[in-house]
Amino acid sequence: MKLELGNFYVKDVLFGHKTYYKDGILTINKEEAMNFIREDEHIIELDLVIAKPGENTRIVPVKEAVEPRVRPDGRAVFPGVTGDLEMAGMGRLHALKGCSVLGVGMHWGSFGDGLIDMGGEGAKYTLYSQLINICIVANTDEEEERYEQQKKNTAIRMAAHKFAEYLGETVKELEPEEVEVFQLDPVTKRDDDTSKLPSVVLVMQPQSQMEELGYNDLVYGWDMNKYVPSFMNPNEVLDGALISGSFMPSSSKWSTYDFQNFPTIRELYKEHGKSINFLGVIMSNLNVSLEQKKRSALFVAQIAKSLGADGAIVTEEGYGNPDADYILCLAALEDVGVKTVGISNECTGRDGASQPLVTLDVKANALVSTGNVSQLIELPPADKVIGELQALARDGLSGGWAYDEVLGSSVREDGSVIMENNAMFCGDMIAGWSTKTMKEF
Repeated sequence: MKLELGNFYVKDVLFGHKTYYKDGILTINKEEAMNFIREDEHIIELDLVIAKPGENTRIVPVKEAVEPRVRPDGRAVFPGVTGDLEMAGMGRLHALKGCSVLGVGMHWGSFGDGLIDMGGEGAKYTLYSQLINICIVANTDEEEERYEQQKKNTAIRMAAHKFAEYLGETVKELEPEEVEVFQLDPVTKRDDDTSKLPSVVLVMQPQSQMEELGYNDLVYGWDMNKYVPSFMNPNEVLDGALISGSFMPSSSKWSTYDFQNFPTIRELYKEHGKSINFLGVIMSNLNVSLEQKKRSALFVAQIAKSLGADGAIVTEEGYGNPDADYILCLAALEDVGVKTVGISNECTGRDGASQPLVTLDVKANALVSTGNVSQLIELPPADKVIGELQALARDGLSGGWAYDEVLGSSVREDGSVIMENNAMFCGDMIAGWSTKTMKEF
């Protein structure tokens, strides 16, 4: 499968008289754009706000991030979600790089929502401070979940995907500044030099634990709670086959932007044919019962062994209960002779002294940590808030709280914040963005 990604590097985003892209500038007609978003009758209040790197701006509650893209041949960017169900991973795709569409709650937040600071001390905690963010700030008529801690956030999340495709139309007919090519020959038909290299497979475990549909990640529009481990071409991941859900604590989340740009896949591609033979992706899942977890681990191990994998990277979206799936998968791969490395964050408590993962195994002896979800973060007041700051304290965001007998509220009267890393939007960057390091004491 051959995927061509035509890149347009966005230097600035502005509001103007029409929506178009020219010379690195994306201009948006705000009224027309808002009318497009309002085509979803569930969105009852709306604003469109641009947030730029370096501004003293705080965005919360953030629900989703999507890179604007379009297919010149007219197929849907997110097959099975924004259009007809067709195979992803092949053909030409155009992308507006350096920016994202953010879905932001105008008022109400939930367990899986997060915070982004565009400047100052808080900017270092998330990749999204480095992007120009086009924020859909919305309130919806989803009354049944308004006061629920756990929300599906369907209207806002779907608006972000559709609007990202709307903005992508600005470069549909243009010639990209750069074209990246992602191509793997069939596993059994690779040249001798590549086939002699160590064979490596990437195992991904997207969030799929919620048995009530609508919260989980989607693959080709299919709720991944109904999914079993399968072999996928990595191009499908980069090309919109997967979109993010609305359940995972925010610092542990894979946004749709993460799937579209998954750095671990990109790094494996860079080494393919040089130091490794990159076989592809085993797309697994995260489960509820122990039996389900064991079954998926066995599926993964069998697929890896059948492919002839010498090594594997396993990465999970989340922590806590998903750690059991993660460690079982690592151990099952080691049991069939596949040397395995794991990538995840950890929950070691605010003092960093607790067991990092819920369950451990001596076979899981090569683990990469991308951060501690419980780390306390204090941030000064911001000049501007996009969304509603009080949502961090009021609405059950996984890293915020209304009251603590020692720390008080997450949101202080002066607008400063104390919170756990949990609430940083995609803050632990488990997709492979992370620049965090560890110290031993």
